[in-house]
Amino acid sequence: MSKFIVGLTGGIGSGKTTVANLFAKQGITLVDADLVARDVVAPGAEGLAQIRAHFGDQILLDDGSLNRAALRELVFNTPKEREWLNQLLHPMIRAEMLRQVASASSAYVIMVVPLLFENGLDKLVNRTLVVDISPELQRQRTMQRDAVDARQVNNIINSQSSRAEKLAKADDVIDNQGEISKLECEVLALHQKYLHLSGKA
Repeated sequence: MSKFIVGLTGGIGSGKTTVANLFAKQGITLVDADLVARDVVAPGAEGLAQIRAHFGDQILLDDGSLNRAALRELVFNTPKEREWLNQLLHPMIRAEMLRQVASASSAYVIMVVPLLFENGLDKLVNRTLVVDISPELQRQRTMQRDAVDARQVNNIINSQSSRAEKLAKADDVIDNQGEISKLECEVLALHQKYLHLSGKA
């Protein structure tokens, strides 16, 4: 693989976006699975057409866009439907992410993927970086940010790999429980390391 790719992951509410943006400040291209996932279900996209055919109009908002809350409710409570949705969207998302990686011009690329290990996307990257926080902090941040209840947050956390599993698979770990200045120092150190590993230092 000609591009050096770092897979950035972490549980919901761990601060992946904050960390990714600090790498972007260093001029590194980000390929964000969540943004790509949005594109493949945007109005007019093939993904949305197939979801609508499968679930019906109940998962659409009045303007014809995807009602994410309704879809999330449907699939999180029904493993079979979640599996169907994953099988539809994951190949579309993977293909688009690889296209974006190929067109990136930075020294290396950060691929931001919430379910990096769960979806086997760690096979596409050279190194994995996990943003780690405690489950308590995870719940607290997610409930504040997304205005969801504890039950929904717990469902989401339970559908992801455990903290221990992520840490065991990680090549690098960023502890995001402290100050932003500490986080910036950690990112800068890793940036230098990745420049070195990618042969661009």
